[in-house]
Amino acid sequence: MKTVRRALHVLVILPACSVVWIFLLFGGGSLSWAAGILLAAAFVYINVRPIPKEAAPTRRIRQLAAGCELLRLFLITATINAVWMALLLPSVIRDANSGWFFAGLFQAIWFITAVTIVFAEAALFWNGMIRVYLTSVQLGLKHRVLAALCGWVPFLNIWYLRKIIRIVSDEVEFETEKWELDETRAESEICKTKYPLLLVHGVFFRDFRYVNYWGRIPKELKRNGATVFYGQQQSAASVEDSGRELAERIRQILEETGCEKVNIIAHSKGGLDSRAAIAHAGCASCVATLTTINTPHRGCIFAEYLLGKVPESARQKIAAAYNTALRRLGDTNPDFLAAVTDLTESACLARNETTPDAEGVLYESVMSYCKKAQHGKFPLNMTYPIVKHFDGLNDGLVSVDSARWGSAFTLLDPVGKRGISHGDVVDLNRENIPGFDVREFYVNLTAFLKARGY
Repeated sequence: MKTVRRALHVLVILPACSVVWIFLLFGGGSLSWAAGILLAAAFVYINVRPIPKEAAPTRRIRQLAAGCELLRLFLITATINAVWMALLLPSVIRDANSGWFFAGLFQAIWFITAVTIVFAEAALFWNGMIRVYLTSVQLGLKHRVLAALCGWVPFLNIWYLRKIIRIVSDEVEFETEKWELDETRAESEICKTKYPLLLVHGVFFRDFRYVNYWGRIPKELKRNGATVFYGQQQSAASVEDSGRELAERIRQILEETGCEKVNIIAHSKGGLDSRAAIAHAGCASCVATLTTINTPHRGCIFAEYLLGKVPESARQKIAAAYNTALRRLGDTNPDFLAAVTDLTESACLARNETTPDAEGVLYESVMSYCKKAQHGKFPLNMTYPIVKHFDGLNDGLVSVDSARWGSAFTLLDPVGKRGISHGDVVDLNRENIPGFDVREFYVNLTAFLKARGY
């Protein structure tokens, strides 16, 4: 109802402005100037503050909601104005040909109104679109590009604008509810565990300061009382080398915090690195729990197959290019081939024989899966069918059977047709997946550790 009311205001303001400008053209007095200024100010106010300040809890959500409201206003008012002006056009043309005394005046009013509407609607549209483009997470690159392309195609642009409004509106609602939930439980600090959390990334990624591997998860954990650290191991190295790096990192955290142990949450190869740190690098007494997320404990058959099929010269060229690039990004001694080889089935099965679970450390595991190839973002949508052929049900990289480890195993079943890919489970794409709140999953996981005294 509020959107409809604002749309009616715009529909009244625009033709009124046109009438005032006609009076000004014919030498209107101070009253006409005052009316023109008031009408212009009203339109500017709608653009500056399309929603009340208290309508959204944070600045980002408020700008997102405001952009969505402006796009709704544009869609409603532009449609009505276009129909209205089109219906008036035949009368204006007929009167112009009739030689009627006031025909020129009506033509002028129609023309000035049309120009006013075009510029005013453009202001509404671009104001809303810029706000949405700058603040939305869920639109992503794909929808931004497609919206720009569809904008040039009549009728298709209206359809895609409605799609953008729906996506943004859902995001505003979801993020508002998320914020309100965190506010209600802020004092309880449900994620304030006895031992700090250590988040360990997977292969081919690093813990960059401004591009978080774990997406929105760490911020959500901190809002609910958690103390969060990062593994900071190299992006690609053998499991044993990464394990030694993690062991040094764990000892550094214990020295900084004065805590006795850490709780490790590790994704993908990070779970193998963490097991190596505990079993082979002397960190068994420093770790309270290890929760592995989509970790290939029994390796990947498809990785072994690909390594066997790719010629040695090609493998070396790919490895050299990767190692050179990652040295520039901060890795001290990256080893692409060692990392990939350690993910094969034979390497993982052999390592399991020499890497027993440490006594006194709680080992648990989590796994998700996709139902279709297109559920994973590139390149997971391409690897999914290959992994399915060799390894069975998978998340785009790791099979469900390979991820099972420890005293408890949690399988995340997707709701409806949507799957949960290898990247989705760590919020790599910052995507709100229907039926799976990734941030709330980690809050609950951490809260359960706290409830058990960890």
